[in-house]
Amino acid sequence: MAARARSEERRAEILRAAFEVIAERGYRGASLGAVAERVGLTQQGLLHYFPTKEALLVAVLEARDQWDAVPRGQWRLDLLTSLVEYNAMRPGIVQTFSALLGESVTDEHPARGFFSGRYEAVRTNFAAVLRAEYGDRLPSGLTPEAAAPLMTAVMDGLQYQWLLDPESVDMPGAFRDFLTLLGGGGTGEE
Repeated sequence: MAARARSEERRAEILRAAFEVIAERGYRGASLGAVAERVGLTQQGLLHYFPTKEALLVAVLEARDQWDAVPRGQWRLDLLTSLVEYNAMRPGIVQTFSALLGESVTDEHPARGFFSGRYEAVRTNFAAVLRAEYGDRLPSGLTPEAAAPLMTAVMDGLQYQWLLDPESVDMPGAFRDFLTLLGGGGTGEE
């Protein structure tokens, strides 16, 4: 049992190191060697815990989701806004997420299952958030289930735009504007 606990501690240490390396260097610049060095392992030693770079990156994404997790049923629109603001403070992780998301659309990509399951859960959670805020119909007449994929698309689309041009795209501000539109109001700008 003690060996298993040590193994889990080591995996957690590797994930934290990978998270740091990805945040510092981005997806393409992160290497297994850099992560291994940070935790005092050889690259071969790291491969004992994570057999490929893709497996390590998927594990980082899963861990990232756990770090960002809000207990089921406790999401609110204001917490989503806070999440967008938080993401604006960690471009390396957003870049990694976005790069892996784009790559995962190919049939054999190791992160495809992760992202497919994640998006199903996100849409379900967003529909619940919208239902709690607006009931069975939003001011536009859409159901929460119909609006949930749109909210997901806005969040991810804003991330891509922000990553490409962070000086021109105010990701948190644009998301707040979207929520205003979703609620049936204008942005207040003329």
